[in-house]
Amino acid sequence: MAREPREGGGRGRDRERSGGGGDREPDDGIIDKLVTINRVAKVVKGGRRFAFAALVVVGDQKGRVGYGAGKAREVPEAIRKATERAKRGMIRVPMKEGRTLHHDVEGHYGAGNVILRSATAGTGIIAGGPLRAVFETLGIGDVVAKSLGSRNPHNMVKAAFAALQKVASPRSVATRRGKKVPELFGRREPQAAAPAQEAPANG
Repeated sequence: MAREPREGGGRGRDRERSGGGGDREPDDGIIDKLVTINRVAKVVKGGRRFAFAALVVVGDQKGRVGYGAGKAREVPEAIRKATERAKRGMIRVPMKEGRTLHHDVEGHYGAGNVILRSATAGTGIIAGGPLRAVFETLGIGDVVAKSLGSRNPHNMVKAAFAALQKVASPRSVATRRGKKVPELFGRREPQAAAPAQEAPANG
């Protein structure tokens, strides 16, 4: 009975946070985006005990990104916990020309399945809500993303991170294979010269 006013106030803070405070920029240059927040209930002997679960994505918009989940009795505390966990688990993703991915990649997590594709300049971010938050905090400006599996924001974000961890730059691949970057793409001059040798025989 005494928890009812707190429950109503929590919903009000939820609307205020998601409306104007979902994208903040702390002093350390890392921005955070609130992907989703849910009110959860735990059934105890005296009734139900409510709490809030938040999912937050953070990044420096320069190739580093992370995600985290937090749960608390109040919305601000849940968001704070999720943000701290996201900062501790940040990863670095190589980007092509600082705006898109080097190659297409696919990621899976549970029932989540996402496909991320590199795009030409000017394409923009073509993705849904949870995936868009990941790309905006990462700093990617041109990308096409498609979710083929679960629409659960947690599964979508985790599948996106599974895909981003597979992205490799040509320099890293060349170093791993002991080659130079131009050798990875190969040359096709011998194939182009083959029709010229057959021309005199037809005459």
